[in-house]
Amino acid sequence: MRQATVYIDSEALQYNLNRVKQLAPKAKIVSMVKANAYGHGVKNCLAALKNTDAFGVACLEEAIEIRELGYQQPITLIEGIFSSDEMKTVLEQNIEIVVHHQQQLDWLYAHQVAYQNKNLKVWVKLNSGMNRLGFKLSEIINVIQTLKTKGFTCVLVMHFANADTDNHDLNEQQKLQFLQVKEACSPILASCCNSAAIFQWPELHFDFVRPGIMLYGASPFAHKSAHELDLKPVMSFTAEIIALNHLQKGDAVGYGSSFVVEKDTHLAIVSIGYGDGYPRAYFKQNYVVINHQKVAVIGRVSMDMIAIDITGLNVEIGTKVELWGKHRLVDEVADANGTIGYELLCRLSNRPIRKVV
Repeated sequence: MRQATVYIDSEALQYNLNRVKQLAPKAKIVSMVKANAYGHGVKNCLAALKNTDAFGVACLEEAIEIRELGYQQPITLIEGIFSSDEMKTVLEQNIEIVVHHQQQLDWLYAHQVAYQNKNLKVWVKLNSGMNRLGFKLSEIINVIQTLKTKGFTCVLVMHFANADTDNHDLNEQQKLQFLQVKEACSPILASCCNSAAIFQWPELHFDFVRPGIMLYGASPFAHKSAHELDLKPVMSFTAEIIALNHLQKGDAVGYGSSFVVEKDTHLAIVSIGYGDGYPRAYFKQNYVVINHQKVAVIGRVSMDMIAIDITGLNVEIGTKVELWGKHRLVDEVADANGTIGYELLCRLSNRPIRKVV
């Protein structure tokens, strides 16, 4: 059997959740499990996150999956509902919604009594410069005041565009707008910290923090590793060597014959490729790890296989190769491929076997 395997370390996930609690001890934690728990498999992760205060998801289907698995913590739809028809399920499943445009407010008002009877909070999104979702500064105060007049409990929510970048001008603009609205609408619950902001601004933790990538042991910063942030990688992605070759100087490797060895080389073929979600295009030298030692990936990544240079190593068919995990961080692989760890985790295919450890 092909042995491409994704291991999910539940203890590492619990460790990272506790790390959030250490950093934001006074805030409630909304653990982001959207996109199938960032590619880790929501079924694989919820037990390790059972002590979170709430869950955050992108859409109703993701929320329903959590309920069907038996978890009753509050769930917040971070993009809100997409039609009036979804309100019925929201009410049945005790789900909280973000509102970020007038039509969502209209759908909410149409179910006002039922929503309030459920004691569900309404999360009101401020567009302070991210320019994706939310009410502008000129309109959100009136929106919140109207909701409060109608008896709703509101949470003011915002998303930083550059929390991972020190001294970005927009950070201060977003902070000032958020604090201005918070003061104008006081008393009001508040939430503005994603993973990067949890580390950057303890003074902004307020009532709820919303950790995502840090829960899974990857770094929200380009300049700081997960290890430096005291986070433990949750996913280890491995495969096995399925063939060994000896190449002479001048031999080419892989599609396009674009890589030519400059000396006699021992080569191994690993049963992994872009069909599994391993990235194909890289801008820097990429590596895998065998027995704690970095090994270069050479030639083009195929749909089902990669080639690695094992010159000088004692390996055999069946030797396990870490593609990313505890020794080769997913962020390092992402950097070599000109992307971010979030993308590599989320785009893994269903072909690799999943195991919880």
